[in-house]
Amino acid sequence: MEILEAFDATGSAHSAAQLAGVDPKTVRRYVAARDAGRPVMGPARRPRMIDPYLPKVEEWVDRSCGKVRADVVHERLVALGFTGTERSTRRAVAQVKAAWRAGNRRTYRPWITEPGLWLQFDWGEGPKVPGPDGQPRRTVLFCAWLAWSRFRVVIPAWDQTLATLIACLDATLRRIGGAPTYVLTDNARTVTVDHVAGVAVRHPQIVEAGRHYGLQVHTCVPFDPESKGGAENTVRIAKADLVPTEANLRSAYSSFAELQGACEDFCESVNTRRHRETGRVPAEMLAAERQRLHPLPAAPHTAALGQTRVVGTDQTVRFGSVRYSTPPGLVDAEVWCRVTGDELVIVVDLDALRVKPSWVGERRGLVEVARHRLSTPGSPRIDHAHYPDHPQDPDGAPRPPRIKPRSAAEADFLAIGPGARQWLIEASAAGTVRIRAKMAAAVELATLVGTEQVDAALGVAAAAGRFAEHDLASIVTHRATGAPSADLVIADESYSAQPGTAAWASFGTNGAPR
Repeated sequence: MEILEAFDATGSAHSAAQLAGVDPKTVRRYVAARDAGRPVMGPARRPRMIDPYLPKVEEWVDRSCGKVRADVVHERLVALGFTGTERSTRRAVAQVKAAWRAGNRRTYRPWITEPGLWLQFDWGEGPKVPGPDGQPRRTVLFCAWLAWSRFRVVIPAWDQTLATLIACLDATLRRIGGAPTYVLTDNARTVTVDHVAGVAVRHPQIVEAGRHYGLQVHTCVPFDPESKGGAENTVRIAKADLVPTEANLRSAYSSFAELQGACEDFCESVNTRRHRETGRVPAEMLAAERQRLHPLPAAPHTAALGQTRVVGTDQTVRFGSVRYSTPPGLVDAEVWCRVTGDELVIVVDLDALRVKPSWVGERRGLVEVARHRLSTPGSPRIDHAHYPDHPQDPDGAPRPPRIKPRSAAEADFLAIGPGARQWLIEASAAGTVRIRAKMAAAVELATLVGTEQVDAALGVAAAAGRFAEHDLASIVTHRATGAPSADLVIADESYSAQPGTAAWASFGTNGAPR
């Protein structure tokens, strides 16, 4: 600045050099850089071979909205007479693209939240879970998010059909305790059937469902998921925690009920911790937001849920002259049955049940309770998991009898351990006589030699089929010598210690021994 000031004052390079104490060439260099508009201090940018072609490069980048490739630009520049390398072209294209993005960058306005105004939801890909036939099937996660309180609801489902959507929406509204004014979602076929002149045409049944609950269904701008970023983040967070990956070390789910429990635990976790944006707990903010929510109708929307049926005393419903089983606790309850593809889906309103089954938990509203493959008359679809107390195993074999002591003597014997229980089952099946006396003798023997010894001996006796008078004491004595139990012989009539008669097989025939 002293050099330039001296030159402006004197108008001569030699005079300015004497005043500033520098060489006249230095004064001329600084003055020439200032007059040319170049930076006076620091390294100066030298002219490049591609500079005359930059207006054309900017035109191509602007025409392609910043997507044109550098190799395509280089080919066109070569056709125009450019003799530089492709590396120079790539650097120039990168600089022009950066300038274009800076001038065409989209700006985002924060979502204006208000209590009881917006509810956003979206679908996410869930983990694979064994289906009704035992084969792994894909699931989906219904993820809802209240914009003001940040309260999240995640519900697993098998599909994204309209009936499933209405059931999940009903369960979500009843979980948050009311209906907001607007519901924002994506342009799925279950919500938007068409776009006319850029205007979304709503599905008639989703509009009817919205009127039933007193809310309006809106969709985001197509190909613009940022307009419902809250729901997108809810899906991302839910999938990161619920879908088994190497990052979360979560193991695969053994049943759909286990996935439902994991979703409930996830919602309990995220709704009871302090949110980073609001600095408050979503569950506490929901209590304040419920004052602005609209009351829900007593009955859920059932236009798309199918036909009503009443569960019989055998825990089955009849649909198409075929019996389909339901979980326990739904006898005499009204359920809805609908056909989805080649499956029958059974849905129940948990709020209408007088006594909720134990497997319900904290869930409310419409819940899918069973899903069966469609069948023909005469071939009922029975899920053995719906009958946990049935005296028959799923493979058709009888279940082991339930042991319930009814006297003090029986309780003392069963208190010996699991070996006593096994001995009682096997001895009863073998038709052992004087079984009560032998049980009393086992109790007396346990007081003498110890409960652990007698319990182990009873287990060995049950496995070997040794139920005689002195078999238990013999086994205890044998084990006391340190001999392993594998040396014990299983009582079987197929084997005998008596010598055989094979030597007399040829008696009375020719060549018989004298």
